[in-house]
Amino acid sequence: MAERNRRTVRDLRRGNRARVLQRLYFDGPLSRQELGPVTGLSSGSISNVVAELSAEGLLEEAGVVDSDGGRPRTLLRVAPDGGLLVGIDIGETRVRVELFDLSLTELARTERLLAQHGYDVERIVAHVRTGVADVLRDAGADPRRLLGIGIGVPGIIERDGPEGPDGTRGAVVHGQTIGWRAVPFEQLLREAVDVPPEVPLFIDNGAKTLGQAEMWFGGGRGAGAAAIALIGSGVGACVDHGDILDEDRTSLALEWGHTTVQLRGRRCRCGSIGCLEAYAGAEALRERWREAGGPLPEDADDETALAALLAAAYPGRRGTPDPVALALLDETAECLGAALADLVNLFLPERILIGGWAGLLLGPRLLPEIRRYANEYALSHAAARTTIEMGRLGPDAVTVGAATLPLADFLTRGGSRPAPGATGAPPRTAVHAVRERHRTPVN
Repeated sequence: MAERNRRTVRDLRRGNRARVLQRLYFDGPLSRQELGPVTGLSSGSISNVVAELSAEGLLEEAGVVDSDGGRPRTLLRVAPDGGLLVGIDIGETRVRVELFDLSLTELARTERLLAQHGYDVERIVAHVRTGVADVLRDAGADPRRLLGIGIGVPGIIERDGPEGPDGTRGAVVHGQTIGWRAVPFEQLLREAVDVPPEVPLFIDNGAKTLGQAEMWFGGGRGAGAAAIALIGSGVGACVDHGDILDEDRTSLALEWGHTTVQLRGRRCRCGSIGCLEAYAGAEALRERWREAGGPLPEDADDETALAALLAAAYPGRRGTPDPVALALLDETAECLGAALADLVNLFLPERILIGGWAGLLLGPRLLPEIRRYANEYALSHAAARTTIEMGRLGPDAVTVGAATLPLADFLTRGGSRPAPGATGAPPRTAVHAVRERHRTPVN
């Protein structure tokens, strides 16, 4: 019974710390007096938690504000230097690794191009290993201050993969379009990346990490339901329901790029026919532009090809638009609009955001037509409730979103760090972390 009581007190304390940290992170700076109503904690509990977190270097003062007739109130915020986070985007064209502080301010970054060698697993693991080492070195950072490493990857993520040498199970990646079949990616990274063993790894679908970033800091903030489309060399999406602090918030990664937009259509790299990705992904656009006679060098990569296609269609005031390029892009806009209409009809989102490096290039030109086609294909009542906009976080959104995976876990744990000598945290997603935020009773 005594042991049970000790666990209850520990859980209660962690829950109180988590509530304060989460509110200050998403809504701060706030005063102690403001923290009470938004956390449901008593003034005594607020004082105790703030004192603990400040002593641990996780909170800092952020100025003072005048109060109504009383003493000025000190504002508090989460201290940016309270820990370090790594976000990694295993993209279609490159591996991007970034080091952040707790405010998600970038401290260092590095990139490794993939054009020549593709998705060889050993090479990807080596890129992650050297990339993490490089950003830590460039920032002069102590690896022991890492709160976790988040990685966004293409494909379907399966939890509880094969047991590793330390007895833990990790995330397995099924990436059919990149040739990955049940790759025990977490286990491979744990064996390769030179960080303390207690630093947890968090692996999730890249579209889902993009969505988390947009929901936390970008165009999805405040939406009850949103769909976020990632358009790169391939195509993916996620759907998010609930505010970031809602207990029942859910987030779902979708293989949206492999929904059918054309019966008996083009062969997709997944092996099926008529997939959205076979028409709207940058790799497919490169091949379609080449087949149409577009002037491209044989070794042109996806980014070069997409830039050339857009330049041909929109050459500026003195140029003549290429009618073939315009027709190709109009077909792409129709495919995207029809596929977005499916998201509208199925999930009834308030907002749809278009991101990914290719989406950010295509969107400014195609967005009006994408909206028009989406309205034509979607149910009118559902479409009237949905806005379609560009994502706001730019090409680094997947990397930022990957860093939010360990950040969400850290906030949920009330700022506690993994115990030294641990073998790493069990696989968890940001969704699990968010949904656990309000389950611990508070006083």
